[in-house]
Amino acid sequence: MKFIKLLCLLLTQNALINMPQSNAETMEEKRPHIIFILADDLGFNDVGFHGSAQIPTPNIDALAFSGLILNNYYVNPICTPSRSALMTGKYPIHTGMQHTVLYGAEPRGLPLTEKILPQYLNELGYSSHIAGKWHLGHYKSVYTPLQRGFKTHVGFWTGHHDYFDHTAVEHGMWGLDMRKGMDIGYDLHGKYTTDIVTDEAVRVIAEHNATAEPLFLYVAHPAVHSANPYNPLPAPDEALAKLDHIDDVRRRKFAAMLTQLDDSVGRIVEELQKCKMLQDSIIVFSTDNGGPPQGFNLNHASNWPLRGVKNSVWEGGVRGAALLWSPRLQKRPRVAEQRMHIVDWLPTLLSAARGAEHNEQLRNSSAALDGVSIWDALVRDEPSPRRTILHNIDDIWGSAALTMGDWKLIIGSNYPTWNGWYGPAGERDARAYDLKMLQRCPVGHALASLNMTPAVAEVIRMRSAASVNCVMEAPPNACDYKAKKPCLYNVRDDPCEYYNQAEKYPNILRTLLDELKRFNETAIPASNKPDDPSGDPRLHNYVWTNFGDLVQSEIIDEVK
Repeated sequence: MKFIKLLCLLLTQNALINMPQSNAETMEEKRPHIIFILADDLGFNDVGFHGSAQIPTPNIDALAFSGLILNNYYVNPICTPSRSALMTGKYPIHTGMQHTVLYGAEPRGLPLTEKILPQYLNELGYSSHIAGKWHLGHYKSVYTPLQRGFKTHVGFWTGHHDYFDHTAVEHGMWGLDMRKGMDIGYDLHGKYTTDIVTDEAVRVIAEHNATAEPLFLYVAHPAVHSANPYNPLPAPDEALAKLDHIDDVRRRKFAAMLTQLDDSVGRIVEELQKCKMLQDSIIVFSTDNGGPPQGFNLNHASNWPLRGVKNSVWEGGVRGAALLWSPRLQKRPRVAEQRMHIVDWLPTLLSAARGAEHNEQLRNSSAALDGVSIWDALVRDEPSPRRTILHNIDDIWGSAALTMGDWKLIIGSNYPTWNGWYGPAGERDARAYDLKMLQRCPVGHALASLNMTPAVAEVIRMRSAASVNCVMEAPPNACDYKAKKPCLYNVRDDPCEYYNQAEKYPNILRTLLDELKRFNETAIPASNKPDDPSGDPRLHNYVWTNFGDLVQSEIIDEVK
């Protein structure tokens, strides 16, 4: 009898693993595990699935080519605003997080009145965990991950740090930033941060009881953000040694950081498969904003051929590299052209978790979201319900951007320079792309076990379809962003933003200006504050800490 029961169990597991796509209805009865992997400062052109063969990203690419390449996907221009949009489902202008980033000594955080993604998912029975970067506030412990819905956190609180010594330099201040929950991670000194984040993600997966509750794992990598000025692009020597084909040493270091991130994706997927969780999972991979190219933030990313950089509202700053993978997607693999913004992930993932009714209650409450669920559109390849995207309104720097339909409005710029087109273009010849890597990598092996290995012809087709190619037929029309004159682009026909059409289509320009005005009328002031001197790490044994919880007398004692 025991043998028969064991045989039935094995047959059942085998049937689930080899489940045909038409049986998606059966999977819908079970809440999916959700793995959200967020890269930092990754450029549109830094991944292989967008056409460049310069940096090998086989694990990321294998997921993209067996799922959905999100080819019409947008993020906010810079880190903290994007992360706040992801966590709240609201545009940063509605949470006060719209201007630049949150600094380590600032006495503020993502407002505590905001309910965030893990809290929503926990109400649906999820166990939520974070590995990596937070960057949404830590000056008091109530702003940190463990008090905002996450059960565990190994990572750091500020916006960047060194990948080996884990110290962060900001505004002339310097201190250690590595945490294991609320404890300081002194014992992690010398270990590469990408590996720390990966090890924690793998540990969470390995120890999770998948039969008892679904998992939400937020893997927020520091890579490929630059580190401190004394060593801006730290990477392991063994990773660098594999990239001799990249002549520019800084680009090579950047590439080594990215290959470590790609290896991380492979290890995470491999562990999901080992724990028999992969077939029940939704995996999202996304950048938080566009890449900082050579000379910007001491980094070396590429958004080619898109215009602009990180912290700009040009396409290079806000059009993000991203993918969605899951056996629950009914029409895959494909290049998905559904319009989506990072603000949409909260309602989209709630819908995917069969929490649509919960989300609808939210929409009818006073805490209305800016995000909309794109889940059904992505699953069934239907038109996206999102037509308009507010890229940002920054009244402090005087910049704003909005897309409606095919048209994009831009006013002002965050930089007097950095408004052009920056490479490297990378190797664009399809013959330079190593297709065999997709099968040899850990993700490739995991996909083979699920009968989801992408066909070579499909990979070639998708990679071509997901590449942006622009031909300049005439000199670019001038956009007087310095004078903050409105500029208008057709980003469907002109994704590289060569030709300002503001004078040619005044009625369209007026429509977008009116829409931007409506958004601006709902904006709240940016919440940025000056650094608090009591946040200086030298007052806290050279550690970035929750200084707002310390009484003034304790800080005075530290100074003495």
